[in-house]
Amino acid sequence: MKDKPLYRVPAVIALVLTCAAVALGTGKSAKKTVELKDAKGNDVGTATIVSKGTGVEVKLDVKNLPAGEHAVHFHQNAKCDPPDFKSAGGHFNPGSKKHGFDNPEGHHAGDMRNFTVKENGTAKATVSDADVVLGNGSEPNSLLANGGTAIVIHAKADDYKTDPSGNSGDRIACGAITP
Repeated sequence: MKDKPLYRVPAVIALVLTCAAVALGTGKSAKKTVELKDAKGNDVGTATIVSKGTGVEVKLDVKNLPAGEHAVHFHQNAKCDPPDFKSAGGHFNPGSKKHGFDNPEGHHAGDMRNFTVKENGTAKATVSDADVVLGNGSEPNSLLANGGTAIVIHAKADDYKTDPSGNSGDRIACGAITP
């Protein structure tokens, strides 16, 4: 043991951790918590976005929303101007695909599965998106690219096939995802 220099151990650990961060696409951001607001600017909860595998996992903790099944999507602009949140633009779609998991031409990178709000207006749900990363903003599928993106909750469920938004209805909550 005396002939092995100890100074190499920290350097090796640092190299392994750096390689792991690059491989996972985590860059500078492995987690983002976004405040969600409704059309009147009221707080309706949070979306915590965490790097998970080759994509992200979104933990929704919402309140004061209509009961039922709702679509949630990543949108192309980090803007959430009330009352309609159209400033968020269309779905995040760096691959120029069609909308919906059931679309044979592929789906937008920002498409995610629906979630359900309880009768009391709350939901704690986890959805995932294997087609985006938080990254450092340099990746084309990074939620932080070009100044960021937004996460939008819609009034209705996504039908997973109708272009461009799955007949998911009005945008009822929004949160900007910024670098």
